[in-house]
Amino acid sequence: MLRSILRAATATSLKPHSWTLQSSPIPTPPPPPPQYSFSSARNYSVKNAKPTTATKGKKGKFNKSGEDAAPAEVDAAVSEAQARARRLAMDEKDPTLDVGPNGLPLFTSTPSLSLLSRKDTCSYFKFSMESLKSALPEGLPTGMVKEFEDSLRPALLVRQSFLDLRDNFRRIVDPPLTLSPSKGPKLRKQVVLDGPVSCGKSIALAMLVHWARDEGWLVFYVPRGRDWTHGGFFYKNPNTGLWDTPLQAENVLKDFLKWNESHLKQLPCQINDPIPLGEGAGVGQLKDVDNMAMPEGSTLYDLVNTGIKHTHAAVGVVVRLRKELSLVKNIPVLIAIDQYNSWFTFSEYEEAVKVHSRRPVHARELTMVNAFRSMMHDDMMVGAFSHSTAVGKLRKDLPDVPEDARVNCPRYTLDEAASVCHYYLRQRLVQHEVFSEENWKKVYYLANGNGSEMRGLVPFMRQST
Repeated sequence: MLRSILRAATATSLKPHSWTLQSSPIPTPPPPPPQYSFSSARNYSVKNAKPTTATKGKKGKFNKSGEDAAPAEVDAAVSEAQARARRLAMDEKDPTLDVGPNGLPLFTSTPSLSLLSRKDTCSYFKFSMESLKSALPEGLPTGMVKEFEDSLRPALLVRQSFLDLRDNFRRIVDPPLTLSPSKGPKLRKQVVLDGPVSCGKSIALAMLVHWARDEGWLVFYVPRGRDWTHGGFFYKNPNTGLWDTPLQAENVLKDFLKWNESHLKQLPCQINDPIPLGEGAGVGQLKDVDNMAMPEGSTLYDLVNTGIKHTHAAVGVVVRLRKELSLVKNIPVLIAIDQYNSWFTFSEYEEAVKVHSRRPVHARELTMVNAFRSMMHDDMMVGAFSHSTAVGKLRKDLPDVPEDARVNCPRYTLDEAASVCHYYLRQRLVQHEVFSEENWKKVYYLANGNGSEMRGLVPFMRQST
């Protein structure tokens, strides 16, 4: 019986063009196309399949079928940027292109920030990237970097607001003999730069630091004050009740040493008290050791190096450094803090109150912020608000800040906007065919003098109908 069943099955399988599945006949399928080769009902591969016109593209990205096909607009954008850079390189050989509004020179010939005067306003000052990074090793402001990238040139507009800020501190250190203190503008040793978004506060502060260092000053520059209140380790110091952030302290000391090393080696420490120790970054507290004594005859360089080498002493060294800076009389000292508004709101840290309850830690409770935030002293200090940190609107009368310390930085005036738009024309951000006084004024009024928005709107100029 079994043999007869097997013979019948074999005979059936040998019949041409006839399939069986569960004893149900299925129509004979058509033969497969020649370009396909099937290995089984579930596993097949495609060979020699030519892509259609819709799936063809350039190399760089993949389309839905997995083929290498980058969008043509990406390649075109790259080519356009390269072509623009080549054209700008050729434009450098033609000084007749450096013309601003009303035929005035677009770039100032003044060689340094110290020599800039009122006649240089509304013109552009050319920087060397090497000297700029050397003078500001802590880092450049985001707005300055974006301006350089979009314009393809390290140059900044000379604004009267910067000259007023520079001259304020210059007259404090070197009062003019011909000007009576009662007749001249009021001098402020403590300044808070305030103003609307993208009005140039951070750039003005960076230029001030650059100028002060060119003059030989000792400058404590913090380009990112928000970093003091976010990230890293944080411990509550039982001796002070404040929160120590040793990782931030180490980074601050390293940044301070980058430019000021030669000055610090010549300045002796004037406080001989031992440095209190706290918890180190990720290593906890030292046992049976509460402080560290500095050797006799130590310099500020030795003090800063101690905080860098010993993580338990980093926060204590930053606090001691603030006190030492107030005692330096040999050279002018300037404390410059960007994102200063981050020190008047809550930090990223939280304190565990109960098992399921946490309390946000305010910035004033951090040891380093507590040491540097106050402006109620006789030292020169300037802080710039940064609205990009989104800390919210602060009240007008800030704690630990003099009432008259706030200085509002204005957005571009119409004259400044004219120079800015002609500069972008010179840098080929906009075509000559569509550039007109009517168009650039439209850009100015649409952006309401916002520098960042103007830079973004200029390329969209169109021919007037």
